[in-house]
Amino acid sequence: MATNGLMASSSVLLHRPRIAFSSRTNQTVGKCGKGRISFVGIGTRRLPVVLSMTATADSGEEIVKSVLPGNDISIMVNGCSGKMGKAVIKAADSAGVNIVPISFGSAGEDGQRVEVCGKEITVHGPTEREKVLSSVFEKHPELIVVDYTIPSAVNDNAELYSKVGVPFVMGTTGGDRNKLYETVEEAKIYAVISPQMGKQVVAFLAAMEIMAEQFPGAFSGYSLDVMESHQASKLDASGTAKAVISCFQELGVSYDMDQIQLIRDPKQQVEMVGVPEEHISGHAFHLYHLTSPDETVSFEFQHNVCGRSIYAEGTVDAVLFLAKKIRLKADQRIYNMIDVLREGNMR
Repeated sequence: MATNGLMASSSVLLHRPRIAFSSRTNQTVGKCGKGRISFVGIGTRRLPVVLSMTATADSGEEIVKSVLPGNDISIMVNGCSGKMGKAVIKAADSAGVNIVPISFGSAGEDGQRVEVCGKEITVHGPTEREKVLSSVFEKHPELIVVDYTIPSAVNDNAELYSKVGVPFVMGTTGGDRNKLYETVEEAKIYAVISPQMGKQVVAFLAAMEIMAEQFPGAFSGYSLDVMESHQASKLDASGTAKAVISCFQELGVSYDMDQIQLIRDPKQQVEMVGVPEEHISGHAFHLYHLTSPDETVSFEFQHNVCGRSIYAEGTVDAVLFLAKKIRLKADQRIYNMIDVLREGNMR
């Protein structure tokens, strides 16, 4: 069966009343893991949108074993004082990955000590970063840097990693993305760069892209409503939402990105969206609602994330993936989370 072909032998019945997103006080989007929509597949086959899960031909058992957590893989988490940085350290520690007790932060954080999982990590400011990183890389030759800093630091950090030649996983969003890719490609180093580290969300995006490529115009004439809710500190629209919308546009839906309904008010998030109060400071709830021109048919896609564990676990998988590529002496290039998914060796 071709991996890029979608069979039409299964169907999903999704017929719901049109939702007025601005007045959903009596609606409940649902707690994490409990969506409002039940997708019922009719037929005997699943849609074959599973990405290739076969390992490379030269990936022997010894190589696979050598990149299991605890086998001399060390990571340095830059941005360790932030919530994502701490989440990654906890996930990596649970997986048995060695945490280097050094991190890069802002000038105001220089000299600070951050304790995570019983480990005391020293934060270095912008000065002498190259000297510090080179020293750490020399001491830990299988070092992989994980970057969860801030958008304004993305390009400078990538230039530093490229200059020193250290492999890295970049989960930080923003910055000049074209420049980011150009810098790393010119340096020819190992890197995983992805603004979305949640493996399951990435798989959903991949399925959307396959559908858009295989069935362009399938939803021509349909209207689209998009609502996304994130913690108040996120001021811009979700990059994931924009990626999904781009797929819908290829499927024939007319929609402008500025139509996205951003929910950032905590009260609305709890009462209207259904975000659990304990996750107000860290969540990602997305709802995409399609309606046919005559309003007799509707489709809904929804994904809710509470907390940061999905991103932290995906980051650790990206680290293990990159470590394997390095030991296999694979191409020194930029990989993404689709590559990690295709590898099929996620925990």
